[in-house]
Amino acid sequence: MSDSRRIPAAAMLTFTREVFSACGLPGADAATVAGAMIEADLVGADAHGIFRLSQYVRNLQTGRVNPKAKIKIVNRSPATALIDGDNGLGHLVMTRAANLAVELARESGVGWVGARRSNHAGAAGVYATIPLAQGMVGIYAAVSSANHMAPWGGSEPLMGTNPIAVAIPAGKEAPVVLDIATSVASFGAIRTYALGGKPMPEGWVVDRKTGEPITDAKRVAEGVLLPIGGYKGSGLALMIGLLAGVLNGAAFGREVIDFTAPGTEECNTGQFMIVLDVARFLPPEIFAAEMDRHLQDLRSSARLPDFDVIRHPGEERRRRKEDRSANGVLLAAQLIKQLDEMAANLKVKALSARVS
Repeated sequence: MSDSRRIPAAAMLTFTREVFSACGLPGADAATVAGAMIEADLVGADAHGIFRLSQYVRNLQTGRVNPKAKIKIVNRSPATALIDGDNGLGHLVMTRAANLAVELARESGVGWVGARRSNHAGAAGVYATIPLAQGMVGIYAAVSSANHMAPWGGSEPLMGTNPIAVAIPAGKEAPVVLDIATSVASFGAIRTYALGGKPMPEGWVVDRKTGEPITDAKRVAEGVLLPIGGYKGSGLALMIGLLAGVLNGAAFGREVIDFTAPGTEECNTGQFMIVLDVARFLPPEIFAAEMDRHLQDLRSSARLPDFDVIRHPGEERRRRKEDRSANGVLLAAQLIKQLDEMAANLKVKALSARVS
């Protein structure tokens, strides 16, 4: 887009860290949250990166989110744990949860860590991929921080677009990383359409009263988001909500508070992280070779007429990260302006002033 600009990732990372420090986060916590957010931008999850920064700042300033959270382990067994996020930023809570799940998996072969009193954590894939560095499989899921879907056949938004991400290591091939909302389109993607003034495709949102398609992203509050795969996606969203919310003592259904809405109520977002140690099933080098063999076989299989290539989830993620790490992240001028105005209020050096 002609009104967009590539911003170096290093500048975005420093800017984001300094913004969080200005909001009262300790230095190490500010760096952790900034790292998780900019990772989302690097891999292409644009609706969950620096785009969300202004909202997080508002929640910190109003007291909805605790800037000095003391995350603690409530219960722990050889393979499971439950952590209390102390109402801290979700990125901080889930980074801790993912690393704890890796620790448990190293000891027991599998680690399941649930979280309560957390908050919106951005891109699911950021946490599912943390175990990849240890050659392990990661699975992340969460109750969304707002209800935008109805139970199948309903018109009342009582469920979120509850995301799930799975990351599986490979060898020379890119790790397989699936990061999806259980709605046809994530609410973050819809927000980007609204910001850009673009119409949404039909099939994303329907009117609550008439069931007719809504294509104006600014009218999304009048409708409900549709699940992937009809009743199957609705059922998957429900299962994630029950395991991430109810099982952890976190919010679900009518208890969910929209983290973007005005107010200071604690959101009590629930999430979980599962890690599997590949070495408990196969020698890692054999698993990696088998992953590569199967992925290459799938890629070289016969294609339908309208497809030029067969890709597996994670290939584009790796390509984007390489490109954006080298060439910067493309940000809309309107977003840069919004971030600069926020920085001025916090007495932080503007993002636009950090690049030539």
